Formats: sequence, C-alpha cells, structure tokens
Amino acid sequence: MKYTTVWLLSLGLCVSAADKKSVVNSGEHWVATWATAQAIAPVAPLGAPPPPPQAAPARVSPIGQIPATFKNQTVRMVVRTSIGGRRVRVQLSNALGNSRLAIGAAHIAIRQKDAAIVSATDRVLTFAGRASFTIPPGALVVSDPVDLDVPRFTDLAISLYLPEDTGPPTVHPLGLHTSYIVVGDATAAATLNPSTTTTAYFWLSGVEVLAPSSAWVIVAFGDSITDGFATTANKDQAWPTLLATRLASNSTAKLGVLNLGISGNRVLRDVAGTNGLARFDRDVLARPGVRWMILLEGINDITFSAIPGIPPGQAVTAEDLIWGYRQILERAHTHGIKVVGATIMPVEGVPTYTEAGESVRQAVNQWIRTEQAFDATVDFDALTRDPANPKRLRPDFDSGDHVHPNDAGNQAMADAIDLAAFLK
Repeated sequence: MKYTTVWLLSLGLCVSAADKKSVVNSGEHWVATWATAQAIAPVAPLGAPPPPPQAAPARVSPIGQIPATFKNQTVRMVVRTSIGGRRVRVQLSNALGNSRLAIGAAHIAIRQKDAAIVSATDRVLTFAGRASFTIPPGALVVSDPVDLDVPRFTDLAISLYLPEDTGPPTVHPLGLHTSYIVVGDATAAATLNPSTTTTAYFWLSGVEVLAPSSAWVIVAFGDSITDGFATTANKDQAWPTLLATRLASNSTAKLGVLNLGISGNRVLRDVAGTNGLARFDRDVLARPGVRWMILLEGINDITFSAIPGIPPGQAVTAEDLIWGYRQILERAHTHGIKVVGATIMPVEGVPTYTEAGESVRQAVNQWIRTEQAFDATVDFDALTRDPANPKRLRPDFDSGDHVHPNDAGNQAMADAIDLAAFLK
C-alpha cells in the first residue's frame, strides 16, 4: 500500500508537470482584457460640485443609479475588450460585500446591439463546475474557461441572475456602458426588454482571455479623470480606452489597457472606494499579464479636505503624496511592474480649489518631472493647462466643471503617452 501510494503520488506529479509544460509550450497565457475597480453601493459621487447648468455639456454621463438590492433579477453588463484570445473567463467579486452572494446563473456572449447578443456566441459560465453557486463575503471567484473567439475591441455581454436578496451590491458606479436589468432569469435571452438601465457594473471585476505569450496589459490607475467622468457614455472615450486604440495600430499591437480608475478615489484615504494604497494589490497585482501601470492620482487628496463634511485634519502635504507614490512604486517594482508617473492636472475654478492646494500640486508635479523615480513620465499638466492661466484647464479640453477633461481632452491625453516606453 505504501509503495502504491508513493507511485500514484509520483504519477500525479508527473501528470501535473506534463500539463504545465504543455501550457508553456502552447505559447499562450491568461491575460486580463478588461477590468474595473469596485466600491460599495450606494456611492455618492464625490468631488467638485456640478457646474452651472449653462456650462454643463449634455453628453456628460452621471454616476449610474445604483439599486439598493437585487432579487429575482438579471443584470446584463457590457464590456469592451482591449486584446483578443480564443478562450475567455470571467471574474466576479464580492470583495466589498458583507453577506453571501447567490448567483443563480451566468452567461457570456458577444453583444450585438444594445441589450441583444449574438445568439451563436452565448456560453454558460460555470465556476469550478457549478452553474449556480454562492460567493462568500470578501471573496473573488473565477469562471471555468469557455471556448469563444474574442477579437480585440469586442463588446461582450455578461449576464448574471441574482435569485436572492443581495443587499447593497459591490459596484463600479461609473461604468460608461449601459447595463440592463430585468425580472427573472434572462441570462440566456437573445435580447432583453429592460425594466431598468444604469451605467454601473455589479460584482463584475474582470474578463481574461487566453492570448499569445507576447500579449500583456497596462493598468491605468487613478480617480475620476482615469475613470472617464465627463466623457460620452457608450462611446469609449476615456483616455485608457483611447490609449488601447493607439496601441493596436502600432508595434505595440499585442498590448491592452485596463481602466482601474474610481471616481473620487484618493491615494491616502478612503472616500469613494478604498484608498489607492489599500486597493493596489486587488486592482493591479491580482490582474494577469500586467507589465506596466500609469499612475494618475492625487488631486482628490489635495482638494477634498475643503469639502464640507470631510473630517478635519485630512489636508495633505506634497511630502505625504510623494510618500504614497513611493509606496506604490516599491510594490509595483517588487512584482516586475514598471510605472509611468503622470503629473496632476490643474483645477482652478472648482469650489474646492485653494492656493495652498495649488502649491502642493506644483510641488508634487515638480518631483514627478525631476526626481526620475518613475520608469517613465507623462506631463498631463503641461498638456492640458490653459496657456493664459496655467492653474486652469484649457477651455477646449474642459468639460465645464474645470476638473474633468472632455472627449477631446481625453484623446489628447492618450496621444501624449510615449508608446516606445512600453517596448523597453
């Protein structure tokens, strides 16, 4: 019996090694093609108060309305891939939930238009063999792979059936793609007649593809400017998505981009979502295939201390923010991830602007430009500031709220990034 057990264990090790070798020899690996950062619902949109009605362009997308709970409902969410692959799997996260989450069914398909899918591409998603399952509080689960040819820049529809009362959902409020909610299990339906729509993502944290080993991704890590606040909904105009388009038409064609921005997020303290240091492992290190990240965050650390209701003593110095950046750099470099440092853009004109905060911003930007702490830099401040008043956004890039760039501003930001840096 002893020798039989040893022989079986040895055989198991050989089989595992052979399986692993076949994966390596296949020249493929799992790479995240889309991802989003999550918060707890309901989330109040924090940041600069809305601009006067006459200054606000009609295309600006608000934070999506968040249901207080789901029960006996299907939500169909649309995501846009940044790289392609021949197999696909999905991540669902209850990382910020306080109760167990029951999933009655889950499907993935290529989206045709609006809430309609290409029926021939519909696939049932199972998780460790189960079509229905429960996610514990704080947990993330990954689906079994399904065969589905997914080209880059493809809209995928992920449908979840939620049979039981979910309580407040784990959510990404500013999804910028319409999500569709209907009563009952409609996960396999070719189209939906939704009772409710929103622009938020619920429990969906990532989509991964089996891609060539030469494919990898860049994480865009930041706040509402990275999230795409004030860009046109359903038009994919946030700068990380526009950067992915640039990458596809150059020698960087096998690189994708993940948008891990959270509107209202800060580097050092919680407000909208957990702070940047706290969510770094979940939103960057846990994503397969990440080799670079672009860090654009800090303006909310500077300005939020002036918002009524924010606890006193939250003002930051330039040294505080630089310390936070150094922490992110150290942790990224430990895992072989290089970092592009982006300068903080001007915000004069918002009610939370102060001259003291402007001094902090200038000092931080000077450090980013001169200290060579980052592996590369992009000067979004110089790009977007008004030449007539460098403390303000350029009028042609200003969405109207004096902090969030419009579609044209986002395109300019994507165009300003040196693609050659990613090939080093």
